[in-house]
Amino acid sequence: MGLLLCLLAAVSLFVGVNRLSPGAVLSDPQALQLLAVSRIPRTAAVLLTGASMAVAGVIMQLLVRNKFVEPGTTGTNEAAMLGLLAVTLLAPSMSLFGKMLAASAAALAGTALFILLARRIPPERPLLIPLSGLVYGGVLTACATFVAIQTDLLQYLGIWMSGEFSGVLAGRYELLWLAGGLAVLSYFAADQFTIAGLGRNVSLNLGLRYGQVLGFGIVTVSLVSALVIVTVGMLPFIGLVVPNLVSRIMGDNLRASLPVVAGTGAGLLLLCDILGRLLRYPYEIPVGTVFGIFGAAVFLYMLLGRRAHG
Repeated sequence: MGLLLCLLAAVSLFVGVNRLSPGAVLSDPQALQLLAVSRIPRTAAVLLTGASMAVAGVIMQLLVRNKFVEPGTTGTNEAAMLGLLAVTLLAPSMSLFGKMLAASAAALAGTALFILLARRIPPERPLLIPLSGLVYGGVLTACATFVAIQTDLLQYLGIWMSGEFSGVLAGRYELLWLAGGLAVLSYFAADQFTIAGLGRNVSLNLGLRYGQVLGFGIVTVSLVSALVIVTVGMLPFIGLVVPNLVSRIMGDNLRASLPVVAGTGAGLLLLCDILGRLLRYPYEIPVGTVFGIFGAAVFLYMLLGRRAHG
């Protein structure tokens, strides 16, 4: 997988509107500047986003004990977007880091509220959890849309809801390294997340500090979601499709599977970003659109395949 990621990263460095070749980088200062200012930051941003969103998705699935959820189907992304909209209205001159904190706080509150809602759903009806999350997220989106229309910020909302990396440059993506750091920290708590996925009562009987693990998981998912939305916008299906693909092959031992989840998320998102740059060259299709189509097709295949074998 490491070799494949390196290959995709190398391709990403030399695909774009402005033609760039390895020979030009060695001989042309402008080509070297293009590589340093645009192509390397964009490639790093895609890898960090894909890895951290996939990790956030698998953590959310373990905390809720349902494989049909991700930050995009639990109201987390929508709550972060609502927080970002609020801070844009109330403090438009706030720094990007301050906006990220506001979006994170809103995402934290939105995620906590969804988990409280999910606990009231009978465990024998697991499909009600993602359905409730979609309705909950839809209500938050409707609120954000209403506010955006009233305040003439609908264009901002459209940008946040459509994830893409064409505007990523050096100096405008570095917050995503925090998301990558959170994904790495999650690895050290992988065993605790695996036990938490067995349920509250079992976890407490095994001596796990369930509340602390739950809190760390909610904070991780909320921060990663807010960081991604503030920097590149919403990206659907990564946290839903990637953990399910890896789980089918490696099972639910998060200690063993988390690096593969992160690598698969990074690789698939980078592949979709490259395709988005090539399919209508020299124009770009947002990676959120490309991954949305890919993710929907893969998820439907997994659902129908499970039904065929079930």
